[in-house]
Amino acid sequence: MRFVADALNLTPPAAKRLEERNILRSAFIKHPFFPDIVEALKLEKKFGEFEEGTLIVKTNHGLEIVRGYPKIRRALTLYPTLKRHFKGDVVIEEKMNGYNVRIVLFGNNLYAITRRGFICPYTTEKARELINESFFSDNPSLMLCCEAVGMESPYVMKDVYDVKGLDFFVFDVRDRRTNIPLPVEKKIKLSEEYDFKIAPVLKKCSVEKAHIECRNVIEELGEGGREGVVIKDPEMVTSPVKYTASQSNTSDLSYAFRYFNDYGKDFMLSRIVREAFQSFEFGESVEELEKRCERLGRAILKSMVESIENVANGRKVTEKHRLRFRSEGVMYLFMQQIRKMGVEVIFHEPKFEKGYHVLEFERVLVSTTDKIRHHLEGNLW
Repeated sequence: MRFVADALNLTPPAAKRLEERNILRSAFIKHPFFPDIVEALKLEKKFGEFEEGTLIVKTNHGLEIVRGYPKIRRALTLYPTLKRHFKGDVVIEEKMNGYNVRIVLFGNNLYAITRRGFICPYTTEKARELINESFFSDNPSLMLCCEAVGMESPYVMKDVYDVKGLDFFVFDVRDRRTNIPLPVEKKIKLSEEYDFKIAPVLKKCSVEKAHIECRNVIEELGEGGREGVVIKDPEMVTSPVKYTASQSNTSDLSYAFRYFNDYGKDFMLSRIVREAFQSFEFGESVEELEKRCERLGRAILKSMVESIENVANGRKVTEKHRLRFRSEGVMYLFMQQIRKMGVEVIFHEPKFEKGYHVLEFERVLVSTTDKIRHHLEGNLW
């Protein structure tokens, strides 16, 4: 724990107490695939100035801190929220629907860190294949904040981005120790220089017009099944704000109610509240409101009924995934890490196809499965 105390400027007993309170937990499994790392711990929740998901690493070359990605607050109304929050011009970027990854260089290799602070073997292997490592040689203090999207995702599977497998889209470039972001134009310039894909920059406009431009963009994105937008200060001094399309809200609700006992009520309620505020602000007609209600009701009820039918027919409620690995060793390391995370998983026999080790698995939603079975057996709520 000495390296944690040194990195966070704590006494060793204070660092030890963080571990005892489960605020500080292991962030990886030691393996030759992670040759530069001696030890790595992550913060399970915010501690002082350090965000949840902050990674503290002892490498072969010294101590490293990779700050957790800060939470972005959400606008429930576009007007007057954006005008109140921002001054001058704003940039409207697409908020892509995948999982949040920070990519850094430790020693001689790239490492991919998930939102919660795990060093993910699968995502790290993909990063080493797809990301231009010379960026970090030229900019050693920076990290790439990316959305990892595609159907070959261990976390969020989406097929709306024309991505074969999994790919990374940079949405921020930040100093990994201070978390200070680069201005939007600087991020774009660096991404062009090193051939990174970026989350699409859709509009730049005055804050007075931002609510109109956002609505137009949101309606178009929603029709394409995409998630929403992040509205940013071009200089990244004022913190960003996010806003979601209705279709994304209902897609999330369909997912959450399929696994209704595994997802918190806040997750579900917040999305229903978003729908109400959006319907009001967009001044929907009676017919448009009826369509929204129908879409919302279908998302909530249909997926839940399907889960009940699965359990009634003797099956478990599961979420299916298919991943491809270049290395068989990394595949088994990923399997080991998933189990370490406490997730109940059914792994199918791996296959070798076209140069890849293919792993298909089902994540079992234990709480929902047990809850449904409990009530189907005649027990009371």
